[in-house]
Amino acid sequence: MALSRIDTTNMIEDVPQSKLDNNINFRNIIINGDMSIAQRGTSATGLGNGDNGYHTCDRWRFFESGSPTAVFTMSQSTDVPTGQGFATSLKMDCTTAQASLGASDVIRIEQRIEGQNLQYLKKGTSNAQKLTASFWVKSSKTGTFIVELNDSDNLRQISKSYTINSANTWEKKIITYDGDTTGTLDNDNANSIRFEMFLLAGTDFTSGTLATSWQANDNADRAVGQVNLADSTSNEWYITGVQLEAGTTASDFEFLPVDVNLQRCKRYYEKSYPLINVPGADTDDGMLCIRIAGSFSNKPFPARFSVEKRNNSPTITLYSKVGAVDNISNMGSGTNHTSNDGITGVTQVGSTGFGYVTGVTGTNTEGHCLHYTADCEL
Repeated sequence: MALSRIDTTNMIEDVPQSKLDNNINFRNIIINGDMSIAQRGTSATGLGNGDNGYHTCDRWRFFESGSPTAVFTMSQSTDVPTGQGFATSLKMDCTTAQASLGASDVIRIEQRIEGQNLQYLKKGTSNAQKLTASFWVKSSKTGTFIVELNDSDNLRQISKSYTINSANTWEKKIITYDGDTTGTLDNDNANSIRFEMFLLAGTDFTSGTLATSWQANDNADRAVGQVNLADSTSNEWYITGVQLEAGTTASDFEFLPVDVNLQRCKRYYEKSYPLINVPGADTDDGMLCIRIAGSFSNKPFPARFSVEKRNNSPTITLYSKVGAVDNISNMGSGTNHTSNDGITGVTQVGSTGFGYVTGVTGTNTEGHCLHYTADCEL
C-alpha cells in the first residue's frame, strides 16, 4: 500500500516572538535564586554583629555593619508561594529584637556578582542596559523595604523600594533599574555589582533622599524608608524566586536542573561531602582516599576540585571522617577510618585543586582519607 504525504502546513502554529525572547538560557544574573542549594547547612543561629559571611543558602551573604544588637536565625525554609514551582526559600527570623537602631547599624542579605558576567549590560556606555529584578517575598512586617544595586568598581549606587502590603502573605515584586551610562565594569572575576536587600538600616543610611537614579555613593541615600525588621522577635522575612535580568520585563523565573545550579555554586564554594551532609559530618561518603605503597611522611598528595574555582587562592579546610579539623583518617589495619592523624600543611593551592601534607610515617599498603571545603566567595 502506498504511503501518502501528510501536509503539515497548517499544523504548526507560529511561535510568538515574546516566547522566543523569553527562552534565553541563563538570563538570570542571580545564582541560586530559588534557594535550593545550601551546601553549608540549612540553618544558622545567632547571626548579628560580627557575623558577615555565607551561612546557609549558597551565594547569599549575610551582611552587617555598625554595632547592631539584633540577632537573626537564617535558614532554608520549605515555606514557598503556592503553585509557583518553588520548593525552598530563604528565611530570616528575628530572635533578639532591637527597637532602637544605632545610626550606623545595617543588616542586609546580598549577592555579589563577578564583572566578567556583566559585560553584556554595557554599563558605562550610551547603550547601557536597564535591569529588572523580580522575586517572591513574605513577611510578618508590613511596610517599605529597599533593594539596592551597588557598583563596587566605580562606587555608584541605585536603590528602589518595594512594599509588603499584607502580613504573612507571599507577594511577587518587580523592580526596574535604569541603565548606568557612567562607570564601566571591570572584566574580571572580582566583585563588580552587589544586589542588596535591606532588612534594617540606621539614620546614616536613611537620612537623605532615596537614590532612585544612578549616582555616586552616598550612604544617606541608600535605604531611605526602610522598615526595621528587628523591632520584634515576631518578625520574619522570606525570599525566593529572585531573578535579575537585562531589560524592562520580568520573565518567568528560570528554573535550572539541580546539578547545573549546584555546579554554578561550587565555583565559589565546594565541599567533598554529599549535598545532604554539612561540613564536619561523621561520614565516609565522599572522602578522598589514598592507598600507600611505602612511606608517605611529609610528602604532598593531590586533591582535585570537581569545579574550577573563581580564583587560584581558595581557603581550604580539611576534616577527618569524624569531623576533626586539619586531620586525616588513618586507613591502617583495623582502624575503620576513625583514628585521626594531623595534617602538617596545605600546599600548591590553585583554582583546580590543592596538595596536603601529613607528617605521619605510613607503612606499605596503609593510607588515609580526608574531607575538605574550598571557599573563594566574593
